[in-house]
Amino acid sequence: MNLPIIETDGLRKVYGDDIVAVDHLTLSVRRGEVFGFLGPNGAGKTTTVKMLLGLARPTAGQARILGRRPGEPAAMARVGFLPEHFRFHPWLTAADFLDLHGRLHGMPLGLRRRRAAQLLERVGLAERAGTRLSKFSKGMTQRIGLAQALLNQPDLVFLDEPTSGLDPLGRRDVRDLIRELRAAGVTVFLNSHFLGEVEAICDRVAIITRGRVARIGSLDELIGPTLEVELRAAGLAPELRAGLAQWGRVVSTEGEQIILAVESEEALPAIADWLVHGGARLHTLAPRRPSLEELFVQIVGADGRGDT
Repeated sequence: MNLPIIETDGLRKVYGDDIVAVDHLTLSVRRGEVFGFLGPNGAGKTTTVKMLLGLARPTAGQARILGRRPGEPAAMARVGFLPEHFRFHPWLTAADFLDLHGRLHGMPLGLRRRRAAQLLERVGLAERAGTRLSKFSKGMTQRIGLAQALLNQPDLVFLDEPTSGLDPLGRRDVRDLIRELRAAGVTVFLNSHFLGEVEAICDRVAIITRGRVARIGSLDELIGPTLEVELRAAGLAPELRAGLAQWGRVVSTEGEQIILAVESEEALPAIADWLVHGGARLHTLAPRRPSLEELFVQIVGADGRGDT
């Protein structure tokens, strides 16, 4: 039976008497998928991750990871974690740092050294193995953090803002690494403010506001099949504008520019013929799909939480 890697049912966390951080959160994460966990600041993302890792106890509800309660040693031995805010031992070298974490995992010496060498190479720090962490830049520190999260060859990895501080090439490397993990059957629970990257690599996404799941699903399920077409033409007579409705819905009109929502790119040649034969001078006919960022802003704005 292919049980969920992460499963929560009515998970709730209240601080003090009335501060609700997570409110009856229910979700399921499948084996081998990259799952994006998104929400504005204060939506409950960090508290949820803490409960899933056994670092915070829920007020109500249940959670299971890898078939066990969060915090159980048998489950945590198969979990990797890169927090958003971390402080590593500045006096250790990169190699010594990974060796320390390998010992904490109970890994034998030979395996620790092999894994450390492999991961330093993979994150682009092989030549920095003997450099103290105090000498590392923000991007290099982020890379060594990724290496320690993968040291124990986990089945489940929590990555909280894994590309923070990285340049575009570094962010591409992290995307490639996440794809490699997915190909190897590793489940990745990803929290990131880079919504374009989430859109590029996540299989499914949950958007939470006020501690609850507002939307969850694949990008196709969330954004839908609708295609938006940016149309710019001169000489658009009223009958031509009105006739565009036969292919879809006019989203907006501003001067010579029209945004038209259609079901498929197959409508584009017919739209072009209609306009040209009607006497319009067509300058632009460019299809685009609504982005995850637009959906996120729509949901967060509707919930009154626009302070991301």
